[in-house]
Amino acid sequence: MCRVRRVRDASLGTQLFALQMVIVLLAVGGTAGVWAGHTRNQLDALHQQRTLAIAQSVAALPQVREAFKLPNPETVLQPLAMSVQQETGADYVVIANAEQKRYAHPNTALIGKQLSTDGTTVLMTGKSWVGTETGTIGTTVRGKTPIRDEYGTVIGLVSVGVLETTVMGQVGAALPPLVWTALAVMVAGLGLAALITARVRRQTFGLEPGEIAELLEQREGVLHGVKEGVLALDLEGRVTLVNDAARELLGDVLSGEDLTRMPVSDRMRDVLGGADPGEDRVVLHGERVLVFNRTPVSVREQHRGWVVTLRDRTELVRLARELDDTSSATEALRAQAHEFANRMHTVVGLLELGEHEAAIGFITRTTRGTYATGLRERVQDPTLAALLLAKSAEAAERGATLVLSEDSSVPEGVLGDPQDAVLVVGNLVANAIDALDGVKGTIEVSVQADAGGLRVRVGDSGPGIAPDLVDEVFREGFTTKAAHSGPRGLGLALTRQACLRRGGWVRVGNSGGAVFTALLPAEAHS
Repeated sequence: MCRVRRVRDASLGTQLFALQMVIVLLAVGGTAGVWAGHTRNQLDALHQQRTLAIAQSVAALPQVREAFKLPNPETVLQPLAMSVQQETGADYVVIANAEQKRYAHPNTALIGKQLSTDGTTVLMTGKSWVGTETGTIGTTVRGKTPIRDEYGTVIGLVSVGVLETTVMGQVGAALPPLVWTALAVMVAGLGLAALITARVRRQTFGLEPGEIAELLEQREGVLHGVKEGVLALDLEGRVTLVNDAARELLGDVLSGEDLTRMPVSDRMRDVLGGADPGEDRVVLHGERVLVFNRTPVSVREQHRGWVVTLRDRTELVRLARELDDTSSATEALRAQAHEFANRMHTVVGLLELGEHEAAIGFITRTTRGTYATGLRERVQDPTLAALLLAKSAEAAERGATLVLSEDSSVPEGVLGDPQDAVLVVGNLVANAIDALDGVKGTIEVSVQADAGGLRVRVGDSGPGIAPDLVDEVFREGFTTKAAHSGPRGLGLALTRQACLRRGGWVRVGNSGGAVFTALLPAEAHS
């Protein structure tokens, strides 16, 4: 019991080495046993045929048949048998008559006595026989054949044998090459077992099975316990590991799946495959905004693949945009308050100087130049109106003029939840402001809403969209393979996503500058 426990407590390398040596010993021992048994059988068969041939040769001698006619056949047959035994190397040559009475035997004291083994089969059937029997001189491999007279009648038999000890001696003489071969195989097996054991130890970093199992359990616990998505890729771009969070974010991704066959966008495939390197790469996936980080993995200074972490930033991006809109509105109000104070100071100064006509003219001109003239009359939804007012102020600060078209009409309450409307209009206007890039220009905005939804048109007097970018402008814009000219960014991708989610669309063209048109259908109410 203690020995079994010691074996179980031995290291993995020791157990593996011992197991391999047991296998080698069993293989070598089994092979040697089979070889020895086969050699023994071959020698038995060889001596059986040899003794039978000697016996048949003796039985065919004419002097043997003639000796059977003499009163004392043993006087002729005994010297003849001894001569044959000496010449052939047989251990005995026995000649007997039909009554199984010996006429020749190595032990002369047994001449004239009955055979110790039964020869009836040979005498009755007249057929030769070979086999192993035990007689007066020991166990022998022997051959027996009948002696016939000139008429073919069986008149006696000849039995020739070789002792088993002689056969075993020949087997033993053949063993040394086998022993040396077995030893060479065992030494080779010992060396190979040591090499395999050392290789296994290197590959397992010297860890024992229990430690490996514990590490696997810890890895599974950590991978499936973290909230961030984790995706591992090998050098061929196949997924080797994916945790629960990654499956929740990306969908049904299986281990072993090729990156080129994953049901993801080209943008995400570029980030995962390394065509778009860098930290915190932002990718849109369905309605989610995901942030990717791709890190190479090295084992023993050899590159083995990559680990990609995924974070869901959808809610954070939404809150950031809402904060940005709020900040824009606050800045617009601050700018208006500051400018209003300056105007009031000017009016007060003119009045104090008695320049009443100049004060009236200044007030008239100032009233005509307010931001987005007539905005509140056309856009009655307070949220959208506040957004346009803020964007008008932002445009003015950057040297541009925001103009609300005469056909704009957004009745109060028709938008329902204005979140998507604010997203679409805000992104398109912000994109137009960026397109002017601080150059004095005009941004024309048209917003029309009814029970069917919201129609938006935003045009600018900027350089427009390059023809080769028209089909790519709504892709995630932080890093794409296309050039960074023209209006690009995550905002356009989110705009397209919001419109498509409701069954609408967003398009871009050129007409004296870039012109974006979008349809945001009304939300269906259950």
